[in-house]
Order: sequence, then structure tokens, then C-alpha cells
Amino acid sequence: MQIKIHFLGAAENVTGSRHLLEINGYKILVDCGLYQERDFLDRNWDPFPIPPSEINAVLLTHAHLDHCGLLPKLVKEGFAGKVYCNEATAEIARIVLLDAAHIQEEDAERKKRRHKKKGYIPDKPTKPLYDVADAQACVDIFQPVKFKQVVNLADGLEATFHDAGHILGSSMIKIKVRLNGDSRTIIVSGDVGRSDRPILHDPTFFEQADYVLIESTYGDRVHQPVADIKDSLEEVINSTYKAGGNLVVPSFSVERAQELLYFMNELINEKKIPYMLAFLDSPMAVRVTEVFKKHEELFDEATTAMIRNGDSPFEFAGLSLVMSTRESKAINNIKGTVMIIAGSGMCTGGRIKHHIANNITRPESTLMFVGYQAFGTLGRRIVDGEKEVRVLGENYQVKARVAQIHGFSGHADQNELIKWLGALKRPPRQVFVVHGEVKSAHTFADLVKERLGYSAIVPKYQQVIVLE
Repeated sequence: MQIKIHFLGAAENVTGSRHLLEINGYKILVDCGLYQERDFLDRNWDPFPIPPSEINAVLLTHAHLDHCGLLPKLVKEGFAGKVYCNEATAEIARIVLLDAAHIQEEDAERKKRRHKKKGYIPDKPTKPLYDVADAQACVDIFQPVKFKQVVNLADGLEATFHDAGHILGSSMIKIKVRLNGDSRTIIVSGDVGRSDRPILHDPTFFEQADYVLIESTYGDRVHQPVADIKDSLEEVINSTYKAGGNLVVPSFSVERAQELLYFMNELINEKKIPYMLAFLDSPMAVRVTEVFKKHEELFDEATTAMIRNGDSPFEFAGLSLVMSTRESKAINNIKGTVMIIAGSGMCTGGRIKHHIANNITRPESTLMFVGYQAFGTLGRRIVDGEKEVRVLGENYQVKARVAQIHGFSGHADQNELIKWLGALKRPPRQVFVVHGEVKSAHTFADLVKERLGYSAIVPKYQQVIVLE
């Protein structure tokens, strides 16, 4: 029995998740994510280290772009197998990938016009990484599976998807290998969710594994309690309302937008914030919210009870769902305080850039960040305190208030990750710490060794490790 793991992404960084498993000649790619950190963007354009035509199957943990965003490129360059994922993930990934392709087409066209206007001749053609046709070809090969359904990939090789509690349909994947009476179990954590959070079930815990690939996005810190999230949200909304500015919220369209609506619903019902107009200015978030409504079987008991009582967690007085560009632009004409929730969550594209450009120089407005900001992204530069940033080709002084609420994260923190790993009844042969910035990943690997006594390493980009 020979098992190799190729760490092709999210190795000492957060985005671009790609882990290739070679098992007795059978090649499985777990996730195929887009790089979003500025320092690694060129990797999105690089040829795949393994020819896509040689990959037999893709196992997709969930529908965030840093896990699924390079799938259209993989298919475009020769992958002809199936992409296995949870049913909700398949539905959301279709929305996410088609939207990403559309944005890339628009961005490429906008750059062409800007270059032409300024008389700039680029070194290489301005083109999208992939287009809408490529994305459609990709989603056509998705193979939806249910949680705990065994997927037989080859003789002696199977995969099972388990609820990760991170976003709707997010999965942890257990891969079992059997050969000549011997067996190995590999668990890929995907993005580990948090217990006792709104809307979703708690993440799955496991009792046995030989090898574990675990994320470490927040491996060096602990989140604030959920109660503090509402308090922080209440303070930011009320202070912005009092100042007379707008509240601009970059938000991931999947899970974060829906969770924010959930908390807004609670604060309004509890009369802790004033009535104000709020806009979910993201066609993708609107469509994803419809997917949420279709999959009540994935909700926790509290959310299910709320729905049965006739109270939708995704609606509240004053909320408008914005689909068209015309409606989005019209928001700028409204006088007084409004709340604008738009994507992308790291400000790397989409309508949020326009709303930031319209508000970033206004001291009375607030830019409120409710999710992780990868190194090098526009969102990260703003929360890190840069005084001037470039948005849509223009430089802007950062005069608006910048607020960041960490507790919204759908990622387990340091303590929660240790608890998840510690559920194993005996030490695994090896823990691989991935999906974390250098400091976070190495801090967490050291903690795993210190607290649990497990062998843990942080793989390097494109490192290949042969398992026992």
C-alpha cells in the first residue's frame, strides 16, 4: 500500500486549498480553491502541478471560493472525472462559480477599458481566468451525495462526507483505504465549524484516524463569545446611526450574510437597534439564501423551531434584497443611515468595492468587517490600518471608521480545533496543519504536540509526503 499527499495549496497560507492524494495509482484531489492573497495570485494562472487529465476524482469540502474557485480551470485544462460533494454544496457552488466567472469577465473588460483610456499597453493580454461557459461545464459534472453516504471510488477506496458545521453543506471527508488486509483512514477537516452557533448543526467529531489534515485559520487565537458579537454589532450600528453615516459590510455571500441577517433579526425583535433601511446588495447572497430555505434538514433545532413558529431567520423589517445594478446604484441616492451588506467578503471584487469607494472618505460612515481577511486583500489592508488604499483603479484616503467583529467567524478557534482533534481515542500517526498563515499554522502545530502529544507538521507548498 502506497499513499502520497501532494500539498498544492493552503500550505503556510489560507486560500487556494488543494490536496492531492495518490493511493495505489488512483489520484484524488480534495478541493480546488482559488488563491485570494495578493502575494499568491499568480499561482491561479500557473499550470496544475499534476496534469488534470490524470486526476480520477475531486472531493469538494464546501462552496467557498478558496476551496472550489479553480474547478472551472481544472475542467478547462482536462479533468474529466466527477466532483463529489454534499447536495447543498453542489447547489451553492454552482451559484458561486458562475458568479465568479461573470465577475472575472467584467473585471477583465473593465481593465481593458481603463488601459485604453490611459494609453497603457500591458505586457500580456487582459483576460479572465475562466469564463461563464467554463464554469457551467464544471458544475455539470458535480455528483451530489448525502452526509454519511459512502462513495466507492475504486477497489478498496471509499470516501464519506460528514457535516463540518462551517457553512451550509460543508463537509469533513473521511477516506478509507483497504489493501491486502491492511487499512488506513485519512480525515480531511475542510473548514471546521463551531459548536453552539446559529442556524447549523455542530461539527462532526471522530474517534479514529491514522492521518488528519486540519485547518488552522484561527490556530493562534480565541474568538470572542457569541453574546459579545451581538453587543459589538449593536454598538457599531447605533454609533453609525447617531453619526449619520452608512454602515458598509463586506460579507461572504455564503453563510456570513445569512448569519448576519439572523443577528439583525434578533436585535430588531429585541428593540436594541433603530429601524433603518438595510440592503442585501448581492444577487449571489440572495440566491444562496434561497438554497438555505430549501435545506431545513441542515439547520439546528433552534433555527428549525423558529421557522415552525413562522419567524424567518433571514428576513426583518426594512430589509431589501437587491438584484439589479440599477437598484444597487440607487442606494447611493438615499439620505440618512443605511446598512449595505455586499460581497465579496475580502473586498476582492463585486459590488462592495463601489460601496467602499462611495463611503471610505466619509468619517461618519463605518466599514464593518465580519469575516477573515486574507493577507494582501483590500479588506486586510483596510483592517490593518493603511491610510490610503486603491479601489477600482483610484486611490482613496481611509477616513471612515473601521470596525472588525471577529466572533462572527465560521471557523473554529484554537481551543475548538484542539477539542476537535482531542476527540480521537488514540493519537493519529500524523497531523498535517494546513489552511493557516505561517504564524497561525506553526503556533497550532506546536500546540497540538504540547497539549495532545500528537505528531504534527506544517507542510510546505508543493511538498510531497509518503505515508506509512
